[in-house]
Amino acid sequence: MGFNVAIDGPAGAGKSTIAKLVAGEMNFIYVDTGAMYRAIALYLIRKGVGIEETDRFADECQGAEVSIQYVDGTQQVILNGENVSGWIRTEEVGNMASASSVDPAVRAKLLDLQRNLAAENDVVMDGRDIGTNILPNADVKVYLTASVEERAMRRFKELMGKGMDLSLEQIEKDIEERDYRDMHREIAPLKQAEDAVYIDSSDMSIDEVKAAIIKLIESKR
Repeated sequence: MGFNVAIDGPAGAGKSTIAKLVAGEMNFIYVDTGAMYRAIALYLIRKGVGIEETDRFADECQGAEVSIQYVDGTQQVILNGENVSGWIRTEEVGNMASASSVDPAVRAKLLDLQRNLAAENDVVMDGRDIGTNILPNADVKVYLTASVEERAMRRFKELMGKGMDLSLEQIEKDIEERDYRDMHREIAPLKQAEDAVYIDSSDMSIDEVKAAIIKLIESKR
C-alpha cells in the first residue's frame, strides 16, 4: 500500500511545481492529474469541440486513451500513443480542461488510473479534488492557494518567459472564471478537505512551501 500525499488548490497556486519538488526529495512518484485532464482537453480541441459544446464532451472523449510514462524520473503524458507533454500547457488547453473536467464521462475515464497508481506506489498527486474525491484516505492532505493577483502574476511571468504575449488583466480574468467553474461544478467541486492543511503561498518562497509539506509528511510516516 502506497503512502499518498494529496495537494489540492486553484489554478496557478503552484501545485505542480511544489508537488514535483516534494516527490523528488521524498523519492515518491509525482502524478499530475491536471496534465491528464489537459490531455483529454487537447484531444477534444483537436476534434474541433468548442469549450461551450458541453453536450459533445462525453461522446468525443471516448476516443482518447491517456497514460503516464516515466522517463528518467520525469512524467510523460501519452495521448493515443503520442507524447503530448509539450502541447498541454497553453491557456486554450487549460480553459478547455477546466470546462471538460466536470463531465462525468471524462472523470470516470481517468479515475481508475489515478487510484491504481496511488494504491501501488508512494505518490504525490495534485489537482482540484484529490483529497476530497480521488484519494479521500490520503495520508497527508494540503490545500495550497494564493491570491488571484499573485497567481496571475506568476502565470504572466511564465508566459512572458515563453515568448507568449497575454495581458495581465486577461490572465486575472481567466483565473477568476476558472476558479468559479472549479468551485461551482456539480461533480467534485474544488474545496478544502476537512482534514487538509491550508497553505497560502502568496508571501512564501517555493522552498518554504516545500519544507512545510515535507514536515507534514515526515510527521505522518
